[in-house]
Amino acid sequence: MKNISGRASPSERETGGEALARAAMAYIEAHSAEKFSLQTMAGALFVNGSYLLRAFKRHTGCTPLSYHHCVRCAKAKELLAGSDRSISEIGEITGFVSSSHFAHVFNKLEGCTPTEYRMRSRLSGERKESL
Repeated sequence: MKNISGRASPSERETGGEALARAAMAYIEAHSAEKFSLQTMAGALFVNGSYLLRAFKRHTGCTPLSYHHCVRCAKAKELLAGSDRSISEIGEITGFVSSSHFAHVFNKLEGCTPTEYRMRSRLSGERKESL
């Protein structure tokens, strides 16, 4: 709620840490296919890497690297469900250095392998079409 001066009340103002976390999330989303480096991201945001890590974790509940993996896996899920590209090609497109690392991270986050995810998404798509 804004007060008489038109400014947000103190409880509604975004803190510096929140703004930094939001900026870091936007940076990660824009550079998700690139190799992740906390120091590179901190440099781009003009802050110390340790401060960025603490602020990000405090305001998001996860580390920048785990958020980076989530963004990559979200893109991979779109490609797995909507294209016929190979699993290794999708891993490469989304920025993973190897298909085994892609499968490991994907399985950890999604609870299934990329191949299993593709099969499930196609089966659910077939069920929707037959209705």
